[in-house]
Amino acid sequence: MDVYNRYILPWVTNLACSSRPNMKQREKVIPLAEGEVLEVGLGSGLNLPYYDTSKVSKVWGLEPSEGMRRLAHKRVRQSQLELEMLHLRGEEIPLESSTIDTVVVTYTLCSIPDAERALRGMRRVLRPGGRLLFCEHGLAPDEPVRKWQHRINPGWRLLSGGCNVNRDIPGLLESSGFRIVVDERMYIPGAKFLSYNYWGTAVAD
Repeated sequence: MDVYNRYILPWVTNLACSSRPNMKQREKVIPLAEGEVLEVGLGSGLNLPYYDTSKVSKVWGLEPSEGMRRLAHKRVRQSQLELEMLHLRGEEIPLESSTIDTVVVTYTLCSIPDAERALRGMRRVLRPGGRLLFCEHGLAPDEPVRKWQHRINPGWRLLSGGCNVNRDIPGLLESSGFRIVVDERMYIPGAKFLSYNYWGTAVAD
């Protein structure tokens, strides 16, 4: 299982997260980032090409997985951004309070074990007036799909490195002290149990 998690899972995750529908979602969200940015779950660096370098002064990329950092290496090297990697989990943000203008989290809240703790940390590091930009898959609005999500989730989580298909993304944000100010949601192309997306902007409440 260790070989799977270190070498196979990062490759599979990168392949899934770089699908055309997912990349179109990133394209909607990432150009809105500005100032000093904390990206929680940098993964293989799929967001990097979408940052507007004229608006972003620095990106802190938080990524605990050695395998994902390995896959990100080429994109990090090619990026024109000032970027510093942080090799810690989402629950362990090693930045001072009120130092970040924009927090970015894309397809990451599904797999952070303690997502509320991580979100409270993101809220802590945001400057007054700072924004959280999010794009996540999660709990579907249709009851038949939700039932399948709940049935599939235990096995899916085991095979996918902790990814949960049935997390209530708006509920997580609100219970962690955020207020959603831009709230978009829809099914994107793909398997319905995995393709209901939430994206938008949130601020500290």
